[in-house]
This record gives sequence, C-alpha cells and structure tokens, in this order.
Amino acid sequence: MTLNKFNLPDVGEGLTEAEIVSWKVKPGDTVAINDVLCEIETAKSLVELPSPFAGTVTELLVPEGVTIDVGTAIISVSDEVSGDPTPADVPAPASPVQPLYGKLPEADAETSGGALAGGPLVGSGPKADAVKRRARRSAQTATGTVPVPESVPTPQAAAKTSSGPGADAVEADPAGLVDNRPTLGGTLTGLVNRVLAKPPVRKIARDLGIDLADVVATGLRGEVTREDLVSYQAQRDAELDKADGFWGRAGKPQDQRIERVPVKGVRKATAKAMVESAFAAPHVSIFVDVDASRTMEFVKRLKVSRDFEGIKVSPLLILAKAVIWAAARNPSVNATWVDNVDGTDAAEIHVKHYMNLGIAAATPRGLMVPNIKDAQDLSLKELALALNNLATTARAGKTKPAEMQGGTLTVTNIGALGIDTGTPIINPGEVAIVAFGTIKQKPWVLDGEVIPRWITTLGGSFDHRVVDGDLSARFMADVAAILEEPALLLD
Repeated sequence: MTLNKFNLPDVGEGLTEAEIVSWKVKPGDTVAINDVLCEIETAKSLVELPSPFAGTVTELLVPEGVTIDVGTAIISVSDEVSGDPTPADVPAPASPVQPLYGKLPEADAETSGGALAGGPLVGSGPKADAVKRRARRSAQTATGTVPVPESVPTPQAAAKTSSGPGADAVEADPAGLVDNRPTLGGTLTGLVNRVLAKPPVRKIARDLGIDLADVVATGLRGEVTREDLVSYQAQRDAELDKADGFWGRAGKPQDQRIERVPVKGVRKATAKAMVESAFAAPHVSIFVDVDASRTMEFVKRLKVSRDFEGIKVSPLLILAKAVIWAAARNPSVNATWVDNVDGTDAAEIHVKHYMNLGIAAATPRGLMVPNIKDAQDLSLKELALALNNLATTARAGKTKPAEMQGGTLTVTNIGALGIDTGTPIINPGEVAIVAFGTIKQKPWVLDGEVIPRWITTLGGSFDHRVVDGDLSARFMADVAAILEEPALLLD
C-alpha cells in the first residue's frame, strides 16, 4: 500500500497561502483523479481543488477554517480502494468451540474464580441482611397538615436508610444543603419546594438575581452547584443578547460587547492592496456631471432589440465602452508605473496597448475586481455578455485568480448602491479608476430651459506620477461625451 500526501498547490500566480473553507471528502471515502477534495479561499477567490490521486482518503491533515502556506500537506490518500481488504486484513477463521455442558474443565474453573464451578448463580445463595428501619410513628392528623406518603422519606430518614453489604452510607446533610428552618411539620410541600444548594451558591444566586428553582441541578445529591449557576447565567445572557438584537446590553462587560472579526481571505488581500496603493501612488480625483438621458434611451432600445434578446443590458455597458474609447484617445491612463527597473533606481511608465477592463464587484466574500481580457476587441454585444458572465461568476464566488490578474484600468459602479459619486482608490498596478454614480432625474438647463434630465456624476482617481491634471480632465471629458451622445461610438 502506498500513502500519497497532497500538498497545497499554487493555484494562482504569486499565491503564498490559502484557507481551507470546506472539505468535500472524509476519511474512508474513495476518490478518483480530478474528484473535488475541498474548497480553498485564496487572496481573491474561492477555488475547488481536484484530487491528483485515485484511492481511499486516509486522513484530513488540515481542519476547516485554517490558513496554511503553499506546499503544506493537506490530505493523505492511499492507493487502495476502500472495501478491498488485503490478506493481512482478513481475520483467520475462528477455531471450532466445543460446547461445555454442566461444568468447565478444571483449569478454566480455577481461572474463573469458581463463578461457574460451584459458585452461586444469579438469584441463589445467601440473602443479604434485611435493612433495619426504625419503627414508623403515626402521621399527624392535625388540621392544616398532610401525612407524608411512605414512598417519600424525610431528609433525616433518608440519611439512615442505606445499610447492608456493599451499600455506601449517606451522611445526613454534611454540607448544609437542606435548610433546617421549621416548615410545615411532616408535610410534602415543605420538602419538595426546597431546592438543595450550599450557602455560597445561594449567595451567588441572590447576587445574580437567579431563582434556584429555574436552574437544572447536576450535583451528586441533586443540589445546585456553582457550575450550574455559571451555565444558567451564560444561557440567560445568550437569550437576552438574542432578544436585544445588534446592540449589547449596557450591564455587560465591554469586552463582551465587542465582536472580533478575523482579517483573512478577500478582506486581508483587499486591505493590503488598498494600503499599498494609497501610500505608494499620489492620488488626484476629479468629477464631472453628465446628462445621460440619451444613454438611457439607447439602453432602452437595446433591451428590446432582437440582437440583445436574453442579455442583460444596463448603462454600465455604455460606460465600459466609453472608457475603452476614451483610453484609446488618452493612452497614458492605461499604464503602469514601474520602480527599480533592472535593479536600479530608474523608473519607467509602461503604456499598455491592450485593455483588460476591471469591474469592481461587491460579493458576500468581499470586494473583487475581475477583469475582461482584451476588452478593446469586443463588440457591444460581446462586451454585454462578458459583463453578465463576470457579475454572475463573482456573485457565486467562482472567480478564478487568473481572472483578477493583469488589469489595466478599473470601473466601479457605485451608482448601483444609490451613491452619487466617490473618490475610489486605484487598483495596484494601474494608474486610473472611474466611479460611475447613480443616474437619476434632476433639473437641468437645456437650450435655455430648465427641464428634468437623467443626470449622473463621474468620479475619477488617477496616479499623479503618470496622469497629470490636463490628461485626467481630457480623459474624463471623453468618457462624459459618450454618455451624452452614444452615437459617437459609431464613428
């Protein structure tokens, strides 16, 4: 039998670590080559790992929720198929047993301690001494009292009833569990309603405002213990917290009203990238208001067009096309600043003659920026299909690391969240990002008249090392021109 160990691979360029999100197999399962073993979360995506081996899973080496480095062994798989035991695993046939009737052989009789050879069987042998009880006194019949039934002994009597061979004597209330203050003489009510608990436990219950009758007792004698109070208090706090909703109760310690969220996966990668960009690239932002009424009319016509049947069309499609068109007229916005060229202090600006258009997507796992490769070569319909596929894949958490690498310019559609505009942070490795604000009707002056028009605000952030004020203004003006008159795309 060969035992194969599968090490965490590098599923994306530059991957150094990943988190085991969920296992799809368990020890004892039979797997074939390319069967999915688990899901891992990398810096930007959720990836399924296929098995490179066929055989039986013997051990999961890393539990779910743990982040590990690339190259760490995560699972072991034997090359044997479960259910095919080796000859060593097959038990030898049992020797036939000669039945014994009446008695054991002498050797067995000695080792058995005489339990069968001459020893008493169950139900035979000398009887244990009868339990001696004190003569029962007549129950009181005074008005206002109820005789105690014979099956319910008083605590004093219960302390004396255990006697005889092998029985442990029960001490008569050694720890003061039962309150000896006078109650209704001989009544059942006074005994049943009294909860057993030591004085320190009773004090804690009073301090916490806990009714001992509400606490499940787990003590050896049926008494409420300190641990019972702690468990009850924790359960009560949890119920109160659930009833309170988001805000923690003022009476709780402050550290219990703070939720600690681990920073990992997409959030960790996003934080690192944003800090790197914000402190490495000097950002400059500009804004422009745009009359997008003709864009809205154009989108409306596309939605009813037979060529776009079954394809989701939105103003984002026109903006994406506008950004590609404007970048061709202002190439330096589609570039990268490169430090330490050839190991020296020299720097270069790499202008890219292709457009990998990044689209920022908010997903349940965090912000992702997949990009559409060679977007400059796509027709309007092809670009619409690419946008739809990108959004669907991102929301499902199935975006691959390769789809988020190599971006050249990014668009973020904050208008989908009802936001007018913003100052987005540039994606690392790029020099420009465009924020697309919400489109809504506003009063607008057209031909000397104030009329309602569909207005949006574009916000752009640029790396000032590459894109100066003049270039950023010309680029944003070109994007705005397409939104105001989409027919320019036909030129």
